[in-house]
Amino acid sequence: MKAAVLQLSAQGMSSTKLYNYVRIASKKNVKLLLLGEYILNPFFKELESMSITMIKEQAEHQIKVLKELSTTYNITIVAPLILVKKQKIYKTTARFAPNSTSYYQQQLLINYPHWNEEKFFDNEIKELESPLVFKVDGFRFALMNGFELHFDELWAKFSGKNIDCVLLPSVSTFDSYERWKNLITSRAFTHNCFVLRANRIGEYKDKDFDWQFYGDSILASPNGELLSHLGNKEELMIVDMSHAEVLQARRSWGFKEMINRRNARSSL
Repeated sequence: MKAAVLQLSAQGMSSTKLYNYVRIASKKNVKLLLLGEYILNPFFKELESMSITMIKEQAEHQIKVLKELSTTYNITIVAPLILVKKQKIYKTTARFAPNSTSYYQQQLLINYPHWNEEKFFDNEIKELESPLVFKVDGFRFALMNGFELHFDELWAKFSGKNIDCVLLPSVSTFDSYERWKNLITSRAFTHNCFVLRANRIGEYKDKDFDWQFYGDSILASPNGELLSHLGNKEELMIVDMSHAEVLQARRSWGFKEMINRRNARSSL
């Protein structure tokens, strides 16, 4: 499976770079393109001062562009979006395939005093459900947003679904590079799957904080190795992932088989 991460700063209503990079990815036979959080929309702190009408107009424009790009270039695009429904604002990630579109509403949002997405967005607080799972050319992906990576309970929701790669759009900042790298590689290892993380670049400043988004988009292997990563500049990272490598890691470590044996005994 050939996939790519597009590491960008916030693009607003402009689609020029998106068109250019999707064309490049298509020429390289990329089947899936992943974008980071707050690339197609302003950062959450900026959204607080925008009208709902403007946020909705921006989302409708981006959806139209992404559907067109996916169909024209026969590529699946996974992109975080801010959607407006009945005057309510939702933090969502969309999967645009050539013949279909699906949406994953983020289930666990940051709720710290300096960064309270849970308070701003209208995403429902309810019992956790499985993240979005889908296939591209037989390769099975699962999707969760960056903050959700921390929660064991969410990973458990797709532990029996034979996921090849977890897609992780994020918006990490505040010199958290080492912590995120360690967490991503650990999750990839304990679940024996690839983890492909797209982080945005750029900055946002307010009177209290300087939010430096440092990039460092990553591909971690099913053996917990860091295979590829970007710096802090605008880049397109193209990666190759193998289902055979996932199966080999699971056979070598036996984590899944150990749990399956115990589940089988408990059902007797």
